[in-house]
Amino acid sequence: MCVKTRRLDVARVCLGNMGNARAAKALREVETEPEPEAQVAMLAIQLGMLEDAEKLFKCCQRYDLLNNFYQASGQWKLALETAESHDRIHLRTTYYNHAKYLESIGNKTLALTYYEKSDTHRVEVPRMLQDDTSSLEIYVNKMKDKNIYKWWAQYLESQSDMDSALRFYESAQDYLSLVRVHCYMGNIQKASEIANDTGDRAASYHLARHYEGHEDIKQAVHFYTRAQAYNNAIRLCKENGLDDQLMNLALLSNAEDMMEAACYYEEKETHMDRAVALYHKAGYVSKALELAFATQQFSALQLIAEDLNEYSDPALLARCSDFFITHSQYEKAVELLVAAKKYHQALELCVNQSLTITEELAERMTVTDSKDLSEEARKELLERIADCCMRQGNYHLATKKYTQAGNKLKAMRALLKSGDTEKIIFFANVCRQKELFIMAANYLQSLDWRKNPEILKTIIGFYTKGRAPDLLAGFYEACAQVEIDDYQNYEKALDALTEAFKCVSKAKDPSAGQQEVRLADLQHRITLIKKFVHARMLYVEDPGEAVQLCEALLEEPELDPAVRIGDAYGFLVEHHCQQGNFQMAYRKLEELQRLLPSQNVRYYVSPASLESLQKEMGVLMDRGDNRPIAKEDDEVEEDLNVS
Repeated sequence: MCVKTRRLDVARVCLGNMGNARAAKALREVETEPEPEAQVAMLAIQLGMLEDAEKLFKCCQRYDLLNNFYQASGQWKLALETAESHDRIHLRTTYYNHAKYLESIGNKTLALTYYEKSDTHRVEVPRMLQDDTSSLEIYVNKMKDKNIYKWWAQYLESQSDMDSALRFYESAQDYLSLVRVHCYMGNIQKASEIANDTGDRAASYHLARHYEGHEDIKQAVHFYTRAQAYNNAIRLCKENGLDDQLMNLALLSNAEDMMEAACYYEEKETHMDRAVALYHKAGYVSKALELAFATQQFSALQLIAEDLNEYSDPALLARCSDFFITHSQYEKAVELLVAAKKYHQALELCVNQSLTITEELAERMTVTDSKDLSEEARKELLERIADCCMRQGNYHLATKKYTQAGNKLKAMRALLKSGDTEKIIFFANVCRQKELFIMAANYLQSLDWRKNPEILKTIIGFYTKGRAPDLLAGFYEACAQVEIDDYQNYEKALDALTEAFKCVSKAKDPSAGQQEVRLADLQHRITLIKKFVHARMLYVEDPGEAVQLCEALLEEPELDPAVRIGDAYGFLVEHHCQQGNFQMAYRKLEELQRLLPSQNVRYYVSPASLESLQKEMGVLMDRGDNRPIAKEDDEVEEDLNVS
């Protein structure tokens, strides 16, 4: 009833009353299973209700327990089917248990098959067939398995059948056993060939032990080396004075063996260079350096110094650097001084020997830990590094170090020398200091800002941010002059001078008298340009009035450079040519040439007007200085005939 109702609590009471201790124990042990059905199934098994137990195991899908149930009840076919279909994790175990069962009932042929399926045949089949040697030999030859060959060879060796054992050891590729048997049989030459040809470490070691036992030291060392048993080879070399081989073996071995070999050389006081090299290779750099200095092993010292770093002993680093300075190897000396944190000495050596400070070296000399240097000393060191970089022309690195030292003014000076416009603009915008804005703007003025509007805007912006209205005014004046000289654009020049006047008005000049003079000069230039611009604009509506204004403008004192005399005369020449008054135009052209003898009149007068003058007045523009030259009558007549 408890199985039907699945009342395990009641079942425990009933089992107690029945005195069925085995069932009670089984029920208590199955409590660890998470499925209640599995627990009830165990109760059913103890009560002999096997069909119910089978149904319960299937219900909760505990195929592992169902497999065990089938095996325990002798239902091997069902057990194998369950393992193959649902419980594959226990498949090989099931095969093995079935094979054991078949062996127990005397069915060795079928048992052999299931031992193979369970992958335990290499041990179990020889054990099972050990009393039937003929069958076992047939099985060994049939399987062609190395492990089984080895087992059979060991069996034959135990039976003193050495030749057959050797054959099966060879089939199993058990070279250690081959060498061992050959040594036992006295075939040392054959054993040596096997060890050399195969390179098997275990075989080589066994052969080396054999040679050592027979005091053949050379062969013993050889085969210990083949077996990579370097400590044994080193031991024999030390015992027998084989110093040359000892060095090579020590280098192949571990640090401990290297150390022992180095001590051996040092104690013998011979081959001290080898002792130094081995100490170095073993990681005992300090000991290697001390021995190298003591024995004057300078070539070894150079090799050791390559492995020194900031974690090495500062005293050793200093000694090595002195050695390299003595032997004029300054770059290596600098590296060691930096590693020893003797930055000032390293810098001094760089300056004295004109060594290039690379970015990597500069970074290594940049102290980040305040424990090594005070903040003031750190900044001083950075500035010295930057000064060296400046002398070497490495302006970008100098800028970086000056910036790290907090000296942005020197950093900007270094950057200006580099000529990197993009970085100069970026640095000025990042630092946002008045002096730097002004320095950057002054540099940008040296560029071709006339053709690059962005640079023009940047200059104005930097002077504005730098609060330098007087400098900005000067730049506006330069812009105005460019507009006049290059483009004859007096309108833009007027705008620029107006901005310059505003800037000068805002400037706080301690010498007020100079500021007033400058303002007056700007105002005078603005007035003159306004008159000329007005005359040119008026020309469309009233040419006569415009010409009178221009004539009056030429009477103004200090007209040039506010309004170039050439532009004013050019305006009059153009007017008279358009009006057909070529005599007057030619007279104005002569006046212009007299006032500006070194200037090219073509710059002020259009080619069309000059061509008209040449045609109507018979003047020729000389190609050398473009002066108008009157032609002889014959030449004029000839030109007219040609035309």
